Amino acid sequence: MDDDDAVFRALAEASRRRLLDLLQARNGRTLVELCRGLGMTRQAVAKHAAILGEANLVTFLRLGREKLHFINPAPINAIAERWIGKFDRARIGALSELKRNLEGEEHV
Repeated sequence: MDDDDAVFRALAEASRRRLLDLLQARNGRTLVELCRGLGMTRQAVAKHAAILGEANLVTFLRLGREKLHFINPAPINAIAERWIGKFDRARIGALSELKRNLEGEEHV
């Protein structure tokens, strides 16, 4: 499975997206804090966090007995640039072309 597949698979589940929302609101939460925010068992949250970790969407830091969870926005940004950005570029190019045509400018 390539990186994009892992990210899309991880984001496909609503509970994992909610987990990411919690981390986006306040990074560095423990598993106990995430359980409270999601209303799920510790085992379920740990499973979802592991899948997000495999997709590199969540990173972990051990501090003593606690394991802190942090969101990693880089994989989502890479997908946005690869999958969404190219569509935006085409639309922007079409709008620029339309503007030039309407204003009577010559295409360079």
